[in-house]
Amino acid sequence: MNPLAQQLNETLTRDNPHVAEMLSGLGKAIYMPKLGILSQSAEAKQKANVYNATIGIATEKGKPMHLGVIQETLSAYDPKDIYEYAPPGGKPELRAIWRKKMLEENPSIDGKNLSQPVVTNALTHGLSIVADLFAEAGDAVIVPDKNWENYELTFNVRRGAEMVYYPLYDADNRFNSAGLRDALLAQKDRGKAIVLLNFPINPTGYTPGIEEGRDIVDAIREAAEAGINVVAVTDDAYFGLFFENSLQESLFGQLSGLHERVLAVKVDGATKEEYVWGFRVGFITYGGLTEASLSALEQKTIGIIRATISSGPHPSQTFILRALTSDKFQAQKEEKYQIMKGRANKVKQLLDSGKYGDVWSYYPFNSGYFMCLKLATVDAETVRQRLLNAYGVGTIALGTTDLRVAFSCIEEENLEDLFDRIHKAVLDVASGNA
Repeated sequence: MNPLAQQLNETLTRDNPHVAEMLSGLGKAIYMPKLGILSQSAEAKQKANVYNATIGIATEKGKPMHLGVIQETLSAYDPKDIYEYAPPGGKPELRAIWRKKMLEENPSIDGKNLSQPVVTNALTHGLSIVADLFAEAGDAVIVPDKNWENYELTFNVRRGAEMVYYPLYDADNRFNSAGLRDALLAQKDRGKAIVLLNFPINPTGYTPGIEEGRDIVDAIREAAEAGINVVAVTDDAYFGLFFENSLQESLFGQLSGLHERVLAVKVDGATKEEYVWGFRVGFITYGGLTEASLSALEQKTIGIIRATISSGPHPSQTFILRALTSDKFQAQKEEKYQIMKGRANKVKQLLDSGKYGDVWSYYPFNSGYFMCLKLATVDAETVRQRLLNAYGVGTIALGTTDLRVAFSCIEEENLEDLFDRIHKAVLDVASGNA
């Protein structure tokens, strides 16, 4: 094993051996080179005041070489903030301001030790890094039975971990923290579990309330006290889109420092929060450990990035940084939030109106982009096909009964027509006319 990797492992073992045990084989082996091209280039950038013949970019007249047909569309930006490689860990100024934003929006993190956020190529990449560092063949990855399908590709197909499911809702249509606890405690023999907490939840658009949040944290604490090492990952893709009386913070704050056997990992990003899906800018942050251990995990994370994508795109990082530092940012974001909240409220109003009879019910939703209908008597995939072919409407069928509807991409004034069409398609299928 490389001495640098060994040194990082020794730091983790010294400060918290349980976290060291959580690492996969790849997680133990990975490191960020200190004497390679990047470090030598960084040193040259500081000291080479005559010629800098290190990193592989082309320059012209003291600036990164670029084409006019590209720069003319980006004239508001200095070429050095667009064309050069971003550091593997991300643009330092962006990392700092995202950390500041995270602390402001999550008061429960205050006073907890946090790593500096590392920039990822959006959230899927962040989750992939978590899988690489912590998931081994046979490890348990615990998720609710209604979840984002990419989890299986990321943790099961890529890394060989076993997906362990529990029902999302309990009998009272609240988050099933008892099911989560049972799934966790069932991993006693394994001695390790990875828990994915995605709030607001894709696909149902649900965020637990404050009491439910405490129950989730208690379930993870109970597992840790039973001797299970828990990698607790908050997938905060839709953070901030809370429309009702639910948790308004990430559980990352409560999980950081919860127990020596709990590692809190926050995966979030600008993708959904700032409505920049194609920019592919996300972040991964660790919490609740010593500064040395947090630094070690940060270095391993950057090592994974260096070994896979080398670094994320520089232009989109620059764009996000500029937005976050603008005095117009908060007002514009609030405007979009109110539009999204209006759509969610309109959907709930329609579904509660009695207009559609008893052909469906719906799973509780209070946040995010989506909601899910539960069809009473007809097959969801058949309804989906009928909607496409007869009514020009696209939805997502999940299993035999559930139909996911993304109200995020439908104007509020069109929502009634949307659900009228879904209702017609359901009646068509029920009467055998599909």
